[in-house]
Amino acid sequence: MELFSEIYSCYYQVMRHLLQRNVPLSLQDIQRQICTEGFEESLLSIIPKLEDGTWNLFKREGNLYLSRLSSTFATPISNIEKVYLKALLSDPRIGLFLTDVQCNTLNGLLADTSPLWTPEQFCYYDRFADGDPFKDASYRKHFRLMFQAQKESRYVEIEYQSPKGGRLHHYYVPARLEYSVKNDKFRLLALKNSKGNKMKLELLNIARIQNVRLTDQILSSPADLNTLIRNSYYKEPVKLRIINRRNALERAMLHFANYEKNTVKIDDDTYECLIYYNQSMETELLIEVLSFGPMLTVIENERFLKNLRARLKKQKALDLRNPSLPTPVSPS
Repeated sequence: MELFSEIYSCYYQVMRHLLQRNVPLSLQDIQRQICTEGFEESLLSIIPKLEDGTWNLFKREGNLYLSRLSSTFATPISNIEKVYLKALLSDPRIGLFLTDVQCNTLNGLLADTSPLWTPEQFCYYDRFADGDPFKDASYRKHFRLMFQAQKESRYVEIEYQSPKGGRLHHYYVPARLEYSVKNDKFRLLALKNSKGNKMKLELLNIARIQNVRLTDQILSSPADLNTLIRNSYYKEPVKLRIINRRNALERAMLHFANYEKNTVKIDDDTYECLIYYNQSMETELLIEVLSFGPMLTVIENERFLKNLRARLKKQKALDLRNPSLPTPVSPS
């Protein structure tokens, strides 16, 4: 196991909690905790390393696993974690989650640390050019108010500019903030009261929010956000076949990390991945599938395949008319 991984830090959290359980665990106990705290596909990476002893963290007693560490073991910050944290502080998005005082304090503590990377070292060749204004004072204010309301399950009054230019005014409960790497934008999954006192889920672009006001009203009973999202999915997921060459499986799990999915192994180097999605996710998922590479094939569903073919035909026609297209601007 690597000393530190900014990508798979979830694995470290799962393993830390398993090691702190000072009781013998069955393989089923370990699998349940991995699925609860990680992802279903995490089983494909973690379980084999525990079974064959690659991660020699447990003693085997028959079919039971017992932690080799005491439940009070400490995990000190390594030098590579420090340089990673210093790099995060150079990202303008970090200011959405931390106050100026917190950023200044952390930069002071890491004053003698060089960042692992700088933003100038990255070239995003497949990302839209009109990303959100992360340093804008109004944007940061709106973001932090919704972040606060999300944690408190509090209603907010939002004025919103629609893609057609009209202004909307509604009361919402911020439920989840999402970031799109492809669009370089944050989006808000918001709950809105609909007919019959049921909660409706809406997707808002943060940059289109004109004003936010916290109210005194708290959501009376917690909404099951995951159920609402699942209820919005199409009946048929997208089925992908992944040939695990050139580390394709790991790249696919990262590439589609923001989608609910289920991955199963078919043979030694072939996997099938089901991705669940709805209309608001469809265009972005299409772009991400097309950008992945030849180790991935779309098997089902027919709706997605139809839209995929249409997009390819449209792209081919554009390329024939204009061989050197300018940097694209993302759809609203």
